[in-house]
Amino acid sequence: MVAMSTTTIERPRDAGPGSDLGGDWRVIVCNDSRNTFDHVAATLARVLPGVTPDQGHQIADRIHSSGQAIVWSGPREPAEHYWDQLNAAGLTMAPLERS
Repeated sequence: MVAMSTTTIERPRDAGPGSDLGGDWRVIVCNDSRNTFDHVAATLARVLPGVTPDQGHQIADRIHSSGQAIVWSGPREPAEHYWDQLNAAGLTMAPLERS
């Protein structure tokens, strides 16, 4: 009778436990025909930290001319929070993306 090995081989991990929370996540707003330019700009300025109304207009212009724009990038938890707030305000959102 041949003895069988019961040794467990652990494969190396690419990332640690809970790694789906690490790294940067992208919040992307898409252009649409139902939101006004001013609404998009004001919403971005209201929701995103450090975005002034003038910067909101610059980002809204980028969304309009490019079809979409990354409006915030960072850890997953705040990315989800900003995504939810922008979506609740009626902006057209792309799914969260990992950088």
